[in-house]
Amino acid sequence: MPSPPDLVSEIGLLIYPDSQLAAVYGLTDLFRIAGEWSAPRPDSGRRREIRVSHWRTPDGGGAPACVWDSHPDPAHRLGYVITPPSLVMPARMQPMPDEAKWLTARHAEGSRLCSVCAGAFVLAETGLIDHRRATTHWAFAEALAARFPNVDVAVDRMVLDDGDILTAGGILAWTDLGLTLVSKLLGPSVMLATSRFLLVEPPGRAQLPFAQFIPVFEHGDAAILRVQHRLHATGAQEQTVADLAGLAGMTERTFLRRFTKATGLRPTDYAQQVRIVRAREALELSNTPVEQIAFQVGYADPAAFRKVFAKITGLGPSAYRRRFGVA
Repeated sequence: MPSPPDLVSEIGLLIYPDSQLAAVYGLTDLFRIAGEWSAPRPDSGRRREIRVSHWRTPDGGGAPACVWDSHPDPAHRLGYVITPPSLVMPARMQPMPDEAKWLTARHAEGSRLCSVCAGAFVLAETGLIDHRRATTHWAFAEALAARFPNVDVAVDRMVLDDGDILTAGGILAWTDLGLTLVSKLLGPSVMLATSRFLLVEPPGRAQLPFAQFIPVFEHGDAAILRVQHRLHATGAQEQTVADLAGLAGMTERTFLRRFTKATGLRPTDYAQQVRIVRAREALELSNTPVEQIAFQVGYADPAAFRKVFAKITGLGPSAYRRRFGVA
């Protein structure tokens, strides 16, 4: 008869309304697989495993209760609690005071709180990440910052580990978070074995290479919209601020203020984004030399192009092509 496992920690997965069950069950499987790759302890012959439990708020409201447990036991000691991604866009996520209250209580007991993607919105309701760095999906960053202005939203990394709070970015970043926790609880070698078995990259990725420029057009300022259309039609080339202000029929000072208010970016930063979108497409779909692409999108100095490209995407042009090129 095999020896009972040595449970190193319990991880609770919070199933809130419209949460992504694929992430809940995917994390459950990931932690089980990690336990299978964990070698028995030489002193006891017991294999180290992670206990996983699922928690859900009753239909009538109230504190979440355990609805499934990988190692049923009367006493729960949650080392970590994870809020998974949501199946709906943040604007449609309902307030979750019961879940927030429960998370706050678990944190007070010593649980480390974690979120994935839009799960950060549930975590932010606790107030525990006010004035702290947290990440979410790059497309939801502005919404998170607007709804919770005290949160320092940062989307440069896929996982931000702040000790008692861990936040992960993209919808599938639950693999990054899960492997990060496996490394903490079962060691780097088990984490790497699990990563290889699942054919997923070890944690440490950045979100910037995956982020896309999503311009804002629904701001209601017709003059600024006219300028945006010109920038996109021309690839933002050979357009000075004075030219754009003239097109908008404004002084430069008024134009800068209204453009930034409407789009969230200064005209120069907006133009850089437009140019880099075209550069990314050229790097992905062609073998055109980097220097030629730089010139085509409006940069006479290839070094300046490389600097701007790396700032926006997190990778140099050649590294970006190696990773995403399909030509």
